[in-house]
Amino acid sequence: MRLVLSNNEGINGIPVSARLLSQGVRVLDALEAGVRAVEADPTIWTVGRGGWPNLLGEVELDASVMDGDSLRSGAVGAVRGYLHPVSIARRVLEDVPHELLVGEGAMRFARETGAESGDLLMEHAQVAWERWYREELTEDQRDAWPETAMRQLCWQAMDPETGKDTTVFLGQDAAGSIGSATSTSGWGWKYPGRLGDSPLIGAGSYADSRYGACACTGVGEMTIRCGTARSVVLYLKLGRSVREAVHEAVGDMRALHGGLIGRVTIHAIGVEGDHCVVAVNGEPGNHYWLWREGDAAPARHEAEIITLSPDAALLAARSVHAVSERKARDGAGASSFNPSNTPKS
Repeated sequence: MRLVLSNNEGINGIPVSARLLSQGVRVLDALEAGVRAVEADPTIWTVGRGGWPNLLGEVELDASVMDGDSLRSGAVGAVRGYLHPVSIARRVLEDVPHELLVGEGAMRFARETGAESGDLLMEHAQVAWERWYREELTEDQRDAWPETAMRQLCWQAMDPETGKDTTVFLGQDAAGSIGSATSTSGWGWKYPGRLGDSPLIGAGSYADSRYGACACTGVGEMTIRCGTARSVVLYLKLGRSVREAVHEAVGDMRALHGGLIGRVTIHAIGVEGDHCVVAVNGEPGNHYWLWREGDAAPARHEAEIITLSPDAALLAARSVHAVSERKARDGAGASSFNPSNTPKS
């Protein structure tokens, strides 16, 4: 069963992947092409060119791919100055014996393999970052910049586009091979060098052609702690249906206490063409795109919403309380970042 599934941000890329799969192209080739289309889309501000910068005002990109036949993966993290991290991740899978390259090493590899370079910081992101720098930092913090202590500032890290996410693609080709591909600029105003779940195989994505695949968006810190993507595939291996496997993984998140707790969307497919998408702590409007063999075009579907906390406001309260505790403990004068001050697409 040829199919491809992507999250809400995949709207411009999934038709590319669907067309290629319908033509008999291998799954990783089709998924990489779809993700590249999203990375190149200037209207999507959570991936590729135009992604939100870190606390230093620099855009750092993460990406991964996984081949479900061989269980080989390729991933890169904290990449600056390159337009298509998903293709760099693909070259990691193909060219070196490693699974993950980060920072300067990943950028050296990108140069060596002729990856396309370019300026990632677009005007909307630069204006938003400059406004934050001007209005939210104290005079002492600006005077010390860039040596200002950032361990308090990163607790302000938010996604300026509520409901927008990492780009994730899952697919199966005519031969039954299953794959995954992800790409993201991560949280806006993150601590420099922060990796989310997207480049971490087993947390943000996992693919096994014998059972299925899973990929996650949202607060990567949560799926890292739970090993969510690999867990879903293991639940499939144990005989659970796709929906049961995803719900088991949601249940695992109930054990999380402290740290960053927020919104995660889990996307999964099985070998028989079945799928499930659950938005943990999500809001109405959480959606995804799906194309199956025989469909005229990819279709939009609403994600199932599961709220772990009976009061969604409790999640925000925990974050605010954590920031307050750290300010009191460290004597930090960090002010609160208001994501409503930043533009939305």
